[in-house]
Amino acid sequence: METTRQSRIARLIQKELSEIFRLQTAKTSNVIVSVSTVRISPDLSIAHVYLSIFPSSQAQQLLQNITRNAKTVRYDLAQRVRFQLRKTPELIFHIDDSLDYIEHIDQLLEEDRKKHPGSNVADDEESQSNEA
Repeated sequence: METTRQSRIARLIQKELSEIFRLQTAKTSNVIVSVSTVRISPDLSIAHVYLSIFPSSQAQQLLQNITRNAKTVRYDLAQRVRFQLRKTPELIFHIDDSLDYIEHIDQLLEEDRKKHPGSNVADDEESQSNEA
């Protein structure tokens, strides 16, 4: 369970990293990096940062580049939060593929609707609630 302090620090890190990545990706065109979630360890020493990268075809390459430059990103973050945090946590970056997962589920549902045009998920839920 995450404490109030952990969640406040995670939000601070998320906000500042989002701004850092926004400034860095403004130099490169056609790439959007957003920080979707930050999870921080109970001792506040490690922050797991989940990045959503668009287009997703460049996600692995960009993640490797960010991971290679993690110390620079951490330094930039430390400069921004130096008055709020005594020590800046170690940053571990991950790809947040939840949007790709949602898109895949939508595609599967659309294929199912095309195969079975008469059935509707809303109709099935309604008939189940009427039976009960």
